[in-house]
Amino acid sequence: MMIKIDIPGGATLELVHLVCDYNGTLARDGRLLEGVSRRLAALAGDLTIHVVTGDTFGQARESLAGLDISLAVLAESGQREAKLDYVRQLGVERTVAIGNGSNDRDMLAATALGIAVLGPEGAAGATLAAAAVVAPDILAALDLLSNPRRLVATLRQ
Repeated sequence: MMIKIDIPGGATLELVHLVCDYNGTLARDGRLLEGVSRRLAALAGDLTIHVVTGDTFGQARESLAGLDISLAVLAESGQREAKLDYVRQLGVERTVAIGNGSNDRDMLAATALGIAVLGPEGAAGATLAAAAVVAPDILAALDLLSNPRRLVATLRQ
Protein backbone atom coordinates (compact mmCIF):
# COMPACT_ATOMS: atom_id res chain seq x y z
CA MET A 1 0.00 0.00 0.00
CA MET A 2 1.44 3.31 -1.06
CA ILE A 3 0.80 6.36 -3.17
CA LYS A 4 3.84 7.39 -5.20
CA ILE A 5 3.93 10.92 -6.58
CA ASP A 6 6.80 12.20 -8.73
CA ILE A 7 7.01 15.99 -8.40
CA PRO A 8 8.84 17.50 -11.41
CA GLY A 9 11.79 19.50 -10.10
CA GLY A 10 11.08 18.23 -6.59
CA ALA A 11 11.02 15.08 -4.53
CA THR A 12 9.34 11.78 -5.21
CA LEU A 13 6.77 11.22 -2.50
CA GLU A 14 6.16 7.64 -1.38
CA LEU A 15 3.23 8.02 0.98
CA VAL A 16 2.21 5.14 3.22
CA HIS A 17 0.31 6.90 6.03
CA LEU A 18 -2.45 9.49 6.09
CA VAL A 19 -2.86 11.28 9.43
CA CYS A 20 -5.92 13.49 9.85
CA ASP A 21 -7.12 15.77 12.58
CA TYR A 22 -10.78 15.14 13.43
CA ASN A 23 -12.69 18.22 14.63
CA GLY A 24 -12.57 21.06 12.15
CA THR A 25 -10.96 18.80 9.54
CA LEU A 26 -13.01 15.61 9.13
CA ALA A 27 -15.89 16.71 11.33
CA ARG A 28 -17.91 19.71 12.41
CA ASP A 29 -19.22 19.85 15.96
CA GLY A 30 -18.12 16.23 16.43
CA ARG A 31 -20.04 14.85 13.44
CA LEU A 32 -18.25 13.45 10.42
CA LEU A 33 -18.85 15.63 7.37
CA GLU A 34 -20.87 14.19 4.51
CA GLY A 35 -18.70 12.48 1.89
CA VAL A 36 -15.70 11.98 4.19
CA SER A 37 -16.48 8.37 5.11
CA ARG A 38 -16.70 7.28 1.47
CA ARG A 39 -13.43 9.00 0.58
CA LEU A 40 -11.55 7.57 3.56
CA ALA A 41 -12.81 4.08 2.71
CA ALA A 42 -11.55 4.48 -0.86
CA LEU A 43 -8.13 5.71 0.30
CA ALA A 44 -7.77 2.84 2.78
CA GLY A 45 -6.72 0.63 -0.13
CA ASP A 46 -3.68 2.84 -0.75
CA LEU A 47 -2.80 4.36 2.64
CA THR A 48 -2.91 3.39 6.28
CA ILE A 49 -5.29 5.95 7.77
CA HIS A 50 -4.87 7.46 11.22
CA VAL A 51 -7.08 9.99 12.98
CA VAL A 52 -5.57 11.95 15.87
CA THR A 53 -7.89 14.04 18.00
CA GLY A 54 -8.65 15.52 21.36
CA ASP A 55 -12.23 14.42 20.59
CA THR A 56 -13.75 17.59 22.03
CA PHE A 57 -17.30 16.37 21.40
CA GLY A 58 -16.71 12.71 22.33
CA GLN A 59 -18.10 11.37 19.05
CA ALA A 60 -15.02 10.40 17.03
CA ARG A 61 -15.06 6.68 17.84
CA GLU A 62 -18.74 6.31 17.02
CA SER A 63 -18.53 8.45 13.87
CA LEU A 64 -15.56 6.53 12.51
CA ALA A 65 -16.88 3.05 13.39
CA GLY A 66 -16.73 0.65 10.48
CA LEU A 67 -13.86 2.46 8.75
CA ASP A 68 -10.42 0.85 8.41
CA ILE A 69 -8.58 3.49 10.47
CA SER A 70 -6.53 3.85 13.63
CA LEU A 71 -7.94 6.35 16.11
CA ALA A 72 -5.73 8.07 18.67
CA VAL A 73 -7.55 10.17 21.27
CA LEU A 74 -5.09 12.62 22.79
CA ALA A 75 -4.98 14.24 26.21
CA GLU A 76 -6.43 17.73 26.40
CA SER A 77 -3.06 19.38 26.92
CA GLY A 78 0.02 19.03 24.73
CA GLN A 79 -1.86 18.07 21.56
CA ARG A 80 0.47 19.91 19.18
CA GLU A 81 3.46 17.97 20.51
CA ALA A 82 1.50 14.71 20.63
CA LYS A 83 0.49 15.02 16.98
CA LEU A 84 4.08 15.76 15.97
CA ASP A 85 5.32 12.75 17.97
CA TYR A 86 2.67 10.57 16.33
CA VAL A 87 3.81 11.37 12.78
CA ARG A 88 7.46 11.02 13.77
CA GLN A 89 6.75 7.50 15.03
CA LEU A 90 5.14 6.61 11.69
CA GLY A 91 8.01 8.15 9.71
CA VAL A 92 7.53 11.71 8.51
CA GLU A 93 9.09 10.98 5.12
CA ARG A 94 6.23 8.60 4.23
CA THR A 95 3.36 10.44 5.83
CA VAL A 96 0.78 12.94 4.56
CA ALA A 97 -1.03 14.96 7.21
CA ILE A 98 -4.24 16.98 6.97
CA GLY A 99 -5.43 19.52 9.51
CA ASN A 100 -6.70 23.03 10.12
CA GLY A 101 -5.97 23.99 13.71
CA SER A 102 -3.06 25.62 15.42
CA ASN A 103 -2.24 22.30 17.07
CA ASP A 104 -1.84 20.73 13.59
CA ARG A 105 0.86 23.18 12.44
CA ASP A 106 3.96 21.22 13.46
CA MET A 107 2.51 17.93 12.19
CA LEU A 108 1.85 19.45 8.75
CA ALA A 109 5.27 21.09 8.58
CA ALA A 110 7.12 17.89 9.51
CA THR A 111 5.51 15.41 7.13
CA ALA A 112 6.39 14.70 3.51
CA LEU A 113 3.14 16.38 2.52
CA GLY A 114 1.15 18.68 4.78
CA ILE A 115 -2.30 19.75 3.61
CA ALA A 116 -4.20 22.48 5.43
CA VAL A 117 -7.94 22.65 4.93
CA LEU A 118 -10.35 25.52 5.23
CA GLY A 119 -13.77 24.75 6.56
CA PRO A 120 -16.62 26.01 8.69
CA GLU A 121 -14.20 26.57 11.59
CA GLY A 122 -11.67 28.33 9.39
CA ALA A 123 -7.98 27.53 9.68
CA ALA A 124 -5.14 28.88 11.78
CA GLY A 125 -2.91 31.24 9.80
CA ALA A 126 0.29 29.63 11.05
CA THR A 127 -1.03 26.23 9.97
CA LEU A 128 -1.80 27.53 6.48
CA ALA A 129 1.77 28.86 6.26
CA ALA A 130 3.23 25.54 7.44
CA ALA A 131 1.38 23.44 4.86
CA ALA A 132 2.72 22.51 1.43
CA VAL A 133 -0.84 22.68 0.03
CA VAL A 134 -4.01 24.46 1.12
CA ALA A 135 -7.33 22.92 0.09
CA PRO A 136 -10.73 24.62 0.22
CA ASP A 137 -12.20 21.77 2.29
CA ILE A 138 -11.58 18.20 3.41
CA LEU A 139 -13.31 16.64 0.40
CA ALA A 140 -10.97 18.47 -1.98
CA ALA A 141 -7.97 17.49 0.15
CA LEU A 142 -8.89 13.80 0.12
CA ASP A 143 -9.60 13.98 -3.62
CA LEU A 144 -6.04 15.28 -4.15
CA LEU A 145 -4.76 12.00 -2.74
CA SER A 146 -7.14 9.99 -4.93
CA ASN A 147 -6.00 11.97 -7.98
CA PRO A 148 -2.27 12.61 -7.41
CA ARG A 149 -1.78 14.41 -10.73
CA ARG A 150 -3.61 17.35 -9.15
CA LEU A 151 -0.85 17.47 -6.53
CA VAL A 152 1.78 17.37 -9.25
CA ALA A 153 0.22 20.41 -10.88
CA THR A 154 0.29 22.27 -7.56
CA LEU A 155 3.74 21.22 -6.30
CA ARG A 156 5.89 21.12 -9.43
CA GLN A 157 8.90 23.42 -9.34
